[in-house]
Amino acid sequence: QTEIREEYERLQRERDERRLQQRTNPKGTISVGIDATDLFDHYEEDFEEMPGGGFPHIEINRMHISQSIEAPLTTTDTAVLSGSLTTHNGNGGGNINLCLRRVTSTRGWGELEFGAGDIRGPLFGMKVFRNVTARCFVTAQCGMQFSSRGVRPSASTMMARHLDQNTMGYLQWRWGSESAMTTSIVRDTKTSHFTLALQLGVPHSYLMMSYQYKFQDEDQTKVKGSVKTGFFGTVVEYGAERKISRHSVLSATVSIGVPQGVSLKIRLNRASQTYLFPIHLTDQILPSAVFYATVGPLVVYLAVQKLIITPYVRAQKEQELEKQRVDSASDIAKKKNEAESALVLMQESVRRIIEAEESKMGLIILNAWYGKFVTDNSQKQERAKVIDVTVPLQCLVKDSKLILTEASKAGLPGFYDPCVGEEKSLKLLYQFRGVLHQVLSGDTEALRIPKQCEYSKASEI
Repeated sequence: QTEIREEYERLQRERDERRLQQRTNPKGTISVGIDATDLFDHYEEDFEEMPGGGFPHIEINRMHISQSIEAPLTTTDTAVLSGSLTTHNGNGGGNINLCLRRVTSTRGWGELEFGAGDIRGPLFGMKVFRNVTARCFVTAQCGMQFSSRGVRPSASTMMARHLDQNTMGYLQWRWGSESAMTTSIVRDTKTSHFTLALQLGVPHSYLMMSYQYKFQDEDQTKVKGSVKTGFFGTVVEYGAERKISRHSVLSATVSIGVPQGVSLKIRLNRASQTYLFPIHLTDQILPSAVFYATVGPLVVYLAVQKLIITPYVRAQKEQELEKQRVDSASDIAKKKNEAESALVLMQESVRRIIEAEESKMGLIILNAWYGKFVTDNSQKQERAKVIDVTVPLQCLVKDSKLILTEASKAGLPGFYDPCVGEEKSLKLLYQFRGVLHQVLSGDTEALRIPKQCEYSKASEI
């Protein structure tokens, strides 16, 4: 009862935290731009004249911080307060915005935006969203930016449509300081993500294609690549993304372009917070810069993963297991006594079952163990935690068959959990038709003995 109450309280705390997170929905972004061009773009004559023996000069030339929170006013109205600060080479500014959003129906919503900053001046904007059909929706927005140079109006609209179950098509038009018409196709499946976009506008027109492959592993690893070409030049990007903890995702992207040069972008997503570190390596396309931008993050990640993250996660898991063992020690002792009492009652039944199986050369369990087994890949300090379950398994034999369902074997009569919270398995040695067999089965894995192939072999003999 104590364990049930503690588990209920833990679930209640997590539910309250999720409810608070959903109501406020805080989002934040911190971007730190680093200029590391001195590592590659230097000349020998300048290098010799530099003080301190020519140590490369790396500086932070750009920073951006933004934060937003939501405040539900009614069941249909929500206020969003956001702000941002930006600096570049010692100069910068900031702004604060207030957005009021109302859900007008199940098919649409609208919002009003008010903003002010120390550079651009007051801002007023409107935005609406509408589901036209079950497969198509439209958004439209307009705004007016007030400044010392006058009023700068802007407008944009976008239409999106589901082309099939995994493919979306977008058509967007923008009017203002950067007018453009953009069309794009996005296909997202369980294993891949593909984007094709074409923009015609002033001053930028481009064609962009990107592809992302999603590995079906526990860490949700993704590799991606993209090509973007237009009047401004050509940019090729490639990178990888990996989940490093329950709430954190780390990604690194190498950008190679003309005339931009080579850059490395490191991104860390922690829950709803985003941390960006764009590192400009060189203004030219140098093989050395491309090599270090590609290999450097990979080496650093593997070193940190091996030396810091893996030991930390392992230590946390061991602490949780130790706490779980201490909390469940009394329960384990109780279950052990119940299992021993059940074994005493099983002895006579098992003796009769063995005599019946021996008379027809049927199924006889010679040895069986349940728990955590130590393998060659296990840690040196680990030790086996197993119990002998030969008698309980023999008692479950009926008509020369042993059938176990997909459920934890710790709940079987005569069993108990010798290592709470750890991975367990069942290992047994049995004799059927005079032939010895050995089986290793997972804790929740279904088991059927003998198998069909053993029947066929016995009939051939």
